[in-house]
Formats: sequence, C-alpha cells, structure tokens
Amino acid sequence: MTGGEAEVARAEVRSIDLARVAGVVAFVVALVAYMQTNGLPRQGYQVVIILWLATVAWDVRRPVKEHLAFLRDWWPPFAVLLLYLYSRGVSDNLGILSVSFTWPIEADRWLFGGILPTEWLQAHLCGVPCRQSLAPRWYDVVLTTVYYTHFFAALAIGAVLWKRNRPAWIGYMRRYLAIMLLSVAGYILYPMAPPWMAARDGYLTNDVARITGRGWFDLTASSRSVTPTVQTTTQQDLSSIGNQVAAMPSLHSALAIFIAWWVVSHFRSRWRWSVLLYPASMLFALVYYAEHYVVDEIAGGLLVVVVMACWAWWDRRRTTRATPDDVR
Repeated sequence: MTGGEAEVARAEVRSIDLARVAGVVAFVVALVAYMQTNGLPRQGYQVVIILWLATVAWDVRRPVKEHLAFLRDWWPPFAVLLLYLYSRGVSDNLGILSVSFTWPIEADRWLFGGILPTEWLQAHLCGVPCRQSLAPRWYDVVLTTVYYTHFFAALAIGAVLWKRNRPAWIGYMRRYLAIMLLSVAGYILYPMAPPWMAARDGYLTNDVARITGRGWFDLTASSRSVTPTVQTTTQQDLSSIGNQVAAMPSLHSALAIFIAWWVVSHFRSRWRWSVLLYPASMLFALVYYAEHYVVDEIAGGLLVVVVMACWAWWDRRRTTRATPDDVR
C-alpha cells in the first residue's frame, strides 16, 4: 500500500468513526425524547424496535438491505412477544381454573418452617406495615434497578449476538422464545395471585404491600433530579402491565436464570461466575417486593432446566443425524 492509499484508508476510518458517533448521539437523543413522552419501555416489542434502531445507529453507513435484515430475522421473536403481551391477560377470564390464592402461601410457609418469606423480608427491610411512603434504603434503589432490567436484558444480549454471531443468536433466541411461550401456557393453565394481591384481598395481612417501584420513586423525590415522566412510571409500578395473575411460573426469575446460564456456559473467565449475583438479586427482589412467592421462582428455574435440556437433546439429535451424510 502506497503512502497515499494509506492516508485515504485512515481518512475513511476517521469518517466511519465520526458517522458512528453521530448516529449513536442521534439515537440517544431520540430515545431520551421518547422516554420523556412515553415513559420507560416495558414491553418486548418496544425493546425490539429500540434495539433495531440502535443497530442502525451503530452501523449507520451500512447498506439499507443490511438494516432490513434485522427485521427479516427478528419478526418471529417480535410476533411471539406480541402474542405474549396479548395472551397473558386472558388466563383469568377463560374459566379453566379459578385464581389460586392459598396454595402458594401454604407452599412457601411449608418450605420455610411456617414463615412466609415476603412477610419476613418486608417486616425486616421495609417496616410494619410496609408502605411505599416509608423512607427508602440503598438496597431499594439497587433492587428496583435490577427488577427493571428484566424488560430489556435478555433481548439486548440477543441483539449483540445477532450482530456478532448469527448461529449463536439462533440457539439463544430459540431458548428465549421457548421460555416465553411455556410461561404463557403456565399462566393460562394455572392463574395465580401474587403476594401483593393476596394481601389486598385479605388472604395475607395488609402489612404486606407492593413496593416494586419505590426505590426509584423515593430516590427521585429526595433528589428532585428526575423528570415527572419517570416519577409517574414508578408510581404506577414497573410491573403493572398485563395480567396481574400471571405469576406461575415467574418469568422474571426464569429469564434472569437463563441469562446467567448463557454467560456461564459461553465464557471461560473465572469472573463469569459473578453473573450469578444477577439472578440471586432478582429472586430476592421479587419476594421482597411481594411480586412472587418462592414457589413461583422455583417453577421458573425448573422451566429453564426443562428448556435447556430439551434444546440440548434436539441439538445432539440433529448433529447425530447429520453426521452420516457428512461422512458420505
């Protein structure tokens, strides 16, 4: 390469970098404006659209057909996420089974020697009675943040894989969507009231409260540094969308465990084990915030085990069947 050609190449790299910076800045500004108007994205289909625009901003100079390839590849996950959104709210209206209130309470108390974990945690970490208006602690901010990651973390990992490793993306998304669809089946077959609803309807003491969004709300109220849109979001509760008896199995638990499984199984660094803090904190938050019982979380974990085992069997079977043809 001549000196002139090298200079041209360096100029192209600089121009590409500047284009990427401009694209990312434009994306961030647009995302902030969207959240100012519509609040934080909490639905899978919204997150998919945002991730697509993020990939466009990151590789803004790529041909249009490459950007459209995202829509081609992601329409099945997008459709499943829409199905999840609109189907999870019908389980308590089908009349297959009535909403279960007492069984999960009895199951959790049996597991913990007569103590209900949600009641115990709120009494020791929140107060008696536990209320949204009580003074926040640092762990409320941390746990509310962890809780909100549920809405985008798994899909964000999928978007990175789509950009960097399409075969790995296919395997990852198959497992993710299987977890989603089986969760919907669980909600339809067994509608179950979470702890906050049981307390509201008299099955538990009214000392228990749903405080999922209080970490962010109390922080912003004290610092006065966040927009009214975000305050409204936290007041309405981060989990108030969709069917309120879609609790068994716990999808929050399942996806957090799934993410940890993927990181541990695909990385070799010894630090990969630190990812286990993510499902541990998510499961803790769900019980503390009265969103789920421990038995819901156990069901979510078992769901992940079943999905992983079934896909592993399928992959081995497909590899075994393909081997004779490869040999010939």
